[in-house]
Amino acid sequence: MAINIKEIVGAFVVLFAILDIIGSIPIIVDLQRRTGKIPAMKVTLISLVLLAGFYFAGDGVLSLFGVNIQSFAVAGSIVIFAIGLEMIFEIHLFKYDDSPKGMSTIVPLVFPLIVGAGSFTTLLALKAEYHTVNIMIALVLNMVFIFAVLKSIGFIEKILGSGGIYIIRKFFGIILLAIAVKLFATNIGSLVG
Repeated sequence: MAINIKEIVGAFVVLFAILDIIGSIPIIVDLQRRTGKIPAMKVTLISLVLLAGFYFAGDGVLSLFGVNIQSFAVAGSIVIFAIGLEMIFEIHLFKYDDSPKGMSTIVPLVFPLIVGAGSFTTLLALKAEYHTVNIMIALVLNMVFIFAVLKSIGFIEKILGSGGIYIIRKFFGIILLAIAVKLFATNIGSLVG
């Protein structure tokens, strides 16, 4: 259970792609215009607590339903694949409900933009591939990045422009598809073999 840079980088890239804070910049900008300044620290801490909590409690929840981590990883790979398709082909497979006014910090910013089914699934799927310490380091690094993005959302929007955001979103969509295929191939053997 030693710290492994390769595992940290791998988990970081997967989480970075699935959390997709760069792809969410247009939504965050619009939210900030409608509701005022977004409390970056509060949003980041709530997101970290929810994700880490699900990571550690997720196995217990799965065992209640008689599901093992490999089965969840295969299911997760399908969800990750669908998210990748959304990012690349600009299609909408998932429907997000409108949030009540005054809940913009929690809904939709924390949930489902940062914390959602995709990130929950990804964390448990990563558990089948990497050690916990490396996943937690990757998660904290992602939260630091999310905090930095939320703090400087206006500046980032000016630098990247809509074209830059579009290219980054497409790139990470392809990365997600590749990750989904790898997760599926790695875990399906233990279920059918």
